[in-house]
Amino acid sequence: ANMLLLAALVATAASSCGFAQEIPVQSPMSITKSKGSVRLQCNFKDVSEAFDTTIIHWYQQKANKSPQRILYFSDGKVVDDGFQADRYFVEKVSRQKLCILTINDIIPDDTATYYCAYWHTHRGNSPPAHSEILQKNHGNQTTYVCLIEKFYPEVIRVTWTDEAHKEVTDNVVQGDPWKATKEGKYSISSWLTVSAANKDKNYHCKYDRAGYFPVYRSF
Repeated sequence: ANMLLLAALVATAASSCGFAQEIPVQSPMSITKSKGSVRLQCNFKDVSEAFDTTIIHWYQQKANKSPQRILYFSDGKVVDDGFQADRYFVEKVSRQKLCILTINDIIPDDTATYYCAYWHTHRGNSPPAHSEILQKNHGNQTTYVCLIEKFYPEVIRVTWTDEAHKEVTDNVVQGDPWKATKEGKYSISSWLTVSAANKDKNYHCKYDRAGYFPVYRSF
């Protein structure tokens, strides 16, 4: 049987004067393949910052599961644990502001929704600059992503709270910190998936580091 690879994406950029969202154009929206390879493309034509210094991340979300990051691309490709590095090829076309992900040797387990996300390498100092990605609804779920960038050292605690200021621990996935800049500063992402019944509620992402006050952002 053929399988459906549904490619969708959102992206954000953090600004010193507030939160701004710039959404690239993705193509194609869906692909049905049973073998061979598949190409997913992000067009960042409306991104105002220097494309060459933009760190781009690719995520995979399987049905009824939280998203997982596949890789990120800065000066080169860095594939996360659990994904077979030689199956994923990334290229950036600077003149056209394109990022293309190719998945080789398609297998049924690749059936998922794929996301492209980015933020800029030059923003923020300690305490970290803070940006978020708000994912769209998927059936009976809504997924939020809290991205925290460029902090040092890598020790950080990320938590989610609800409208009653109670900590939310169900359906939360936090990745490991990774080096996001040549200067050795770190970034991290945390994902919260909620049911459609709770999609209109407010949720808060908080990070806490020794020597700094907690910082909140709301969805």
